[in-house]
Amino acid sequence: MAKTVDVLGTPHTYELTASTGGVCLVFVHGWLLSREYWRPLIHHLQDHPCLLYDLRGFGTSQPVVATSNRGMARSEPEALAYPASEDHDRSYGDGSFQPQSQPSATAPHPTAIAASPYSPAAYAQDLSHLLQSLDIKMAWVIGHSLGGSIGLWSAFQSPEQICGCICVNSGGGIYLKEEFEKFRNVGRQLVRFRPQWLGKLPLMDVAMARMNVAQPLQRQWGRQRLMDLLTAESEAALGSLLESTTEEEVHQLPHVVSHLTQPAYFIAGDKDDIMEPKYVNHLASFHHLFQATGQNVIELENCGHFAMVEQPETLAKTIKSILRRHSSITA
Repeated sequence: MAKTVDVLGTPHTYELTASTGGVCLVFVHGWLLSREYWRPLIHHLQDHPCLLYDLRGFGTSQPVVATSNRGMARSEPEALAYPASEDHDRSYGDGSFQPQSQPSATAPHPTAIAASPYSPAAYAQDLSHLLQSLDIKMAWVIGHSLGGSIGLWSAFQSPEQICGCICVNSGGGIYLKEEFEKFRNVGRQLVRFRPQWLGKLPLMDVAMARMNVAQPLQRQWGRQRLMDLLTAESEAALGSLLESTTEEEVHQLPHVVSHLTQPAYFIAGDKDDIMEPKYVNHLASFHHLFQATGQNVIELENCGHFAMVEQPETLAKTIKSILRRHSSITA
């Protein structure tokens, strides 16, 4: 049953499943999504306590007023005024992956203090307060897409709370200026122009159920994506998009991963057209578990960007295997 708790002035909707005890699995959804997408997965994880919640401004975790008590988000021009790029981009040549054990020395050192109310670091601070409110002392964070970045920041900020992190369809750390600018422009238009009648167009749910997946999903997931798109709070949707794709933020993420003392795993879909496996491998390579051969990377066959809906049983088995491998730190 869904409940609500105040987190830094914003009501957060959450569900905490009945459990037999042990470490809690905390699920963090991606951009323009909600907690709903985790349901097929947690059905296969009923022997663990599971916490799923809606990020601030998404799903039903809507602010009482448009302005967060953290302060106003930076204006769009300021948010996009990132520093001029040095030559940080990786060259893949024929598309093959080149492991890199250390982040670039010119990348900014990560800081636990969130500079913006909509950065991944700020959402990680929300999560820390949520865990404290629910008296959850030990957790593994499982994050999808943008939720993976939030999970990594959570592990970096709160090592006493977070035992480990599993990133699903989440990677990055490479700033491709033209690609990111295109992505931001498309995202801005998507957030600004969301007429409510869009949800009533015939077959729109079918189209949404076919986007970014290896095989079409059931229509209910297309309807869910439409609902989440239309109900996301504009300031949070735009702010989280812009803040997570600045050059500074992209280059900080490998440093965050390299500083983690907890285990971090990365699960990729071989047909993911949003977060390709080579970018998942890139970010994973900064963690000590990678060990030059990608020991902390698992690639799912015939899987797109929504592994938790496309292959929930396989993903659940993978997660259980990871937890067993590190059972000594979750006991």
